Amino acid sequence: MISDPTAVFVYLAGVLGAVYWLSGLKPLARVFEIAPAILWAYFVPMVSTTLGITPADSPAYDWMVRHLLPVSLFLLMVTVDVPALLKLGRPATIMMLTGTVGIIIGGPIALAVFGTWLPADAWKGFGALSGSWIGGTANLVAVAESIGTPDGMLGPIIVVDTVVGYGWMGVLLFLSAYQLRFDRWNNADTSLIEETNAALAAKHEAIRRPITIRDLAMIVGVGFVAAYACVLLGDLMPELGDPRIISHTTWAVVLVTTLGLTLSFTRINDLEGPGASSVGFVALYLLVTAIGAKGDLRAIVDAPLFLAVGALWIAIHVGLLLLVARAIRAPLFFVATGSMANVGGALSAPVVAGVYHPAMAPIGLLMGVSGYVLGIYGGLACAWLLGQVALHLL
Repeated sequence: MISDPTAVFVYLAGVLGAVYWLSGLKPLARVFEIAPAILWAYFVPMVSTTLGITPADSPAYDWMVRHLLPVSLFLLMVTVDVPALLKLGRPATIMMLTGTVGIIIGGPIALAVFGTWLPADAWKGFGALSGSWIGGTANLVAVAESIGTPDGMLGPIIVVDTVVGYGWMGVLLFLSAYQLRFDRWNNADTSLIEETNAALAAKHEAIRRPITIRDLAMIVGVGFVAAYACVLLGDLMPELGDPRIISHTTWAVVLVTTLGLTLSFTRINDLEGPGASSVGFVALYLLVTAIGAKGDLRAIVDAPLFLAVGALWIAIHVGLLLLVARAIRAPLFFVATGSMANVGGALSAPVVAGVYHPAMAPIGLLMGVSGYVLGIYGGLACAWLLGQVALHLL
């Protein structure tokens, strides 16, 4: 067993590097199309813990969660192009928010249906999952830390996140072949898609530049200083809620998210030119390896009921999206991207967007990043509702 905290961190960093190196090899391209690299970043450390190579608990994991989470959130938030998001138009905004509402209300409903047969603290696991399904993995960690999700609950939750979340992504990719039929049936106006895509693509190309040592030093320096300051301030804030919803970590996450969004309107946003968000994603992916290492594949024996909750949860989310899409005559592209921007976040939304319209990946990325913003607040709201349902089930 690797037990030294530094050795654990090095092992996880090595796993992440190996996974993404392998994902770039042509002979394995098909493998990583079916199972994206981020899944391997989850499961290789989880298998390592199951086999006894890495411990289920380590100071390295605690440090990574406490410090890499706010760093990744800050770098993702500070590079958000808020004006561009606002230009996505009424259909995109409505479908994005509809997907968020579907997740917020779907979880408590699904828990109310199956909660009698689940452990008493299952709501904390689903609370963490709500963060993942409103923006992505960073929000899963943020909400999990905020409400005190037990490490043992992360195993089945990661199974649900993977099986149900990526299963739904596969369905959306399949439906891309039928978008013209859906849009004709829905009498949808697709002109906004072409106009917005052209403007965003031009701006994206205009700001990109090769990264320098100066750029990287500034990105790392600003990211860690801002994140650590928010962590210290969060420790000074009171914990609130019964069951606990607002913890010291919650305050840190809210502070770093708000600070990042505020600074996105300043010159610091220019750090996206050399790729500040990419550094944020690396911090996030390292965090993913720590999440996986906390899990244990033996938790799958508890997964069937968890999977049932997840399936009903996604069904409610999808049903609400289709009802609203019919009401406002939104193209299937906005339905699919709005859903995946919530369920898959910035990692998966560009993939889905690009399949529907090859040049539209930037819109998927922007909608996915906006999911990170919504996920902090929406995930906590859903966690509170889940906690209320759990109290009534006792």
